[in-house]
Amino acid sequence: MTNLPQHLEVPPGCRAGLALLRIGGRPCGQAVIRLDRPGEPLLPAILAAADSAFWEAWLKNRLGLAPSASDGPPGVPVSVAVCTRDRTEDLERCIRALLRMPDDGQEILVIDNAPSSDASASLVQNVPRVRYVREDRPGLNVARNRALCEASGEIILFTDDDAAPDPLWLRRLARNFDDPLVLASTGLTMALELSSAAQIDFQRYGGFVRGFRRTVYDAADHDPLLAWHAGAGVNMALRRSVIKLVGAFDEAFDAGTPTHAGGDSEMFRRILSAGYRIVYDPEALNWHRHRKSAEELRRQLFGYEVAGASLLTKAIMVDGDMGAVGAALHWLAREARAVLRSALRRPNAVPLSFAVARFVGGIKGPALYLKSRRRLR
Repeated sequence: MTNLPQHLEVPPGCRAGLALLRIGGRPCGQAVIRLDRPGEPLLPAILAAADSAFWEAWLKNRLGLAPSASDGPPGVPVSVAVCTRDRTEDLERCIRALLRMPDDGQEILVIDNAPSSDASASLVQNVPRVRYVREDRPGLNVARNRALCEASGEIILFTDDDAAPDPLWLRRLARNFDDPLVLASTGLTMALELSSAAQIDFQRYGGFVRGFRRTVYDAADHDPLLAWHAGAGVNMALRRSVIKLVGAFDEAFDAGTPTHAGGDSEMFRRILSAGYRIVYDPEALNWHRHRKSAEELRRQLFGYEVAGASLLTKAIMVDGDMGAVGAALHWLAREARAVLRSALRRPNAVPLSFAVARFVGGIKGPALYLKSRRRLR
């Protein structure tokens, strides 16, 4: 608490800010701070936002029980893959962030997915330590599979072009593979900017945050149908052997297909179902530029529910998992209530257009999954 600044330089018109809370350098919480009240102390706002993860970290730090840092170079060869498509400005920022990481001999791959121009190729061609790969078949999971084939590392870290990893991101994500049963590791992704109402809403609804405690996910105590709890593809690492053990990414899923998203969650589901583990490590910190407009956010929420329903459809049709039927009915009841709450303008309800987008996405999901499978064939 002693490191809190007494005054903040606030840009004109800025009303609030999102603060990442750290203890001993470790992320342990977040707080929204009002910036339109000059002179208001920061400490009360932070204490009001602090949850049990924050106080647990604080107590361990005070008692000298905090785990020792393990930020040394990874003990195995590592590759980093950035899947991109027609977002050169974002890609440039992402590459700058990756080049700020310690050089542990990692290779950096840029997988350019069905680009409409040579802009990304031109950007990358003179950048040291970065290898450009063009993949003309559209689809984020297609690009991820190409990365798995091209990578030379035993561990492959994935991020998106609209993200900017912290300097120690690679070391902290790669350190979680000491257990041979761990096939995947994920990290904490925070908002890179909150300059629009849509970006604030996305972060408020949860964004990519999966909490501030290190968690090991195992099918023994976590339903594989809820594998999305383990993290997101914008901040994940996989063993190279994942293809042999559980298969490649399902190319019927994610951006560039009718299912819109869900390729990461579908892979995580198969990892847990096969008896392997996923580690979520919030110290593996990444920053993401959320969509700026309300329409972009609406489409994103629609796409997430299409993907979720597609995943349940595959679980039922392909894997014969009848537990997915109950999960689908639970989703239907929950989202119907959410639409009703929004229509009645209940406290803390999401905007009606967002609730409807989610509901419609889930209803259309099964048909769009079948359409995506037909396209693959």
